[in-house]
Formats: sequence, structure tokens, C-alpha cells
Amino acid sequence: MSESARATVYLNPKVYRAAKVKAAVSDRSLSEVVNQALVQMLREDAVDSEAFEKRASQRSRPFEDVLESLKRDGLL
Repeated sequence: MSESARATVYLNPKVYRAAKVKAAVSDRSLSEVVNQALVQMLREDAVDSEAFEKRASQRSRPFEDVLESLKRDGLL
């Protein structure tokens, strides 16, 4: 990591142990493992946000209508 900020996080002890093992097995530091996981999560959020923006202009269908359609088709 070229630049880094210091942070204190509190992890579930089992999650902490699993992350330490992951770091050791992959020959990385715990900070690298946690940073990579956070970056991946943020990337997924960005993709979700982009998809949401693309669909924002689409017409929506009330959930009650969907349920009624499923009942009519014998699926519920």
C-alpha cells in the first residue's frame, strides 16, 4: 500500500481469526486482506448503483399486481 490511513476496527473474534488465516495463506498482511475486501464491496456497490440509475426511469409495477398475477397463474 502506497498511502494508508490508520483505523481501529472491531471484528468478531472468529472473523478476525479467519482473516488472519486468509492473510497468512495468501502471504499478505491483514491490512491488505481487509483493504481488498472493502474495495471489492465498494465496487459491487458502484455496480449496483449504476444499475439502479439505469432502471430509475423504467415504469414500476405494484407488488400487489405481481402477487395477483402469480395467484392467477396458480403459482401461489
